Amino acid sequence: MSNETVVTAAMLAIGDELLSGRTKDKNIGHLADMLTISGIDLKEVRIVADEEDAIVEALNAIRGKYDYVFTSGGIGPTHDDITADAVSKAFGVPCEHDAAAMVLLAEMYERREMEFTEARQRMARMPRGAAHIANPVSTAPGFIIGNVYVMAGVPQVFQAMVDNVLPTLKTGTPVLSLAIACPYGEGEIGTPLTAIQKAHPETSIGSYPRYVGQKFSTEIVVRGRSQAVIEVAGAQVRAMIEDIRRGKDIAENHSAEA
Repeated sequence: MSNETVVTAAMLAIGDELLSGRTKDKNIGHLADMLTISGIDLKEVRIVADEEDAIVEALNAIRGKYDYVFTSGGIGPTHDDITADAVSKAFGVPCEHDAAAMVLLAEMYERREMEFTEARQRMARMPRGAAHIANPVSTAPGFIIGNVYVMAGVPQVFQAMVDNVLPTLKTGTPVLSLAIACPYGEGEIGTPLTAIQKAHPETSIGSYPRYVGQKFSTEIVVRGRSQAVIEVAGAQVRAMIEDIRRGKDIAENHSAEA
């Protein structure tokens, strides 16, 4: 009986600027790295425009499938920052100015001797009943409702919010990996590698082609939650590489003899 625990997550990256290419996303990779270290499997990522219906549809499609959903973007002070409204709609609750967030922001702007304008007050809006995600960079909090964690799109702020959130999450058995250099291209290893994967369904075997100096090679990565099982599969991958090498040597010898 397996003692492995699997915890899953999805990410929803929100913003027209991501889809237009104006902004190059940095948050997806950071979240993937941090979740992997924490033993949480990031299973799906969606990118949607600043459109309320699109955000609601995407959020409702994934929040029931995974343990956690993380969003980035759309909680700033401008008219197109509509993530709080969309998340509220998805959960069927009002979107309103959170009293504690209003105090935090009002005090921050007072210290900075800046007016707490209506636009800036938008950053205190969140679904009724949501809990705060602390923002040590620029004060305006993210929020949590259900299994959904809503965070800023600015990478520095997003990363700080992720750091605050991770210690509160349940985690699973970490995924381990074994990388094996293979001097042959995917066309040569595809069939035997498929057979190895079928023989070891408890692992995930990926092949990553490279082309250097007019020659194809491949990095093969065996992933699994048990060191023992990935070592067994890895041994078969190494044996496969050796079999291909021997086959090539025999073919070259026959050719030379002819």
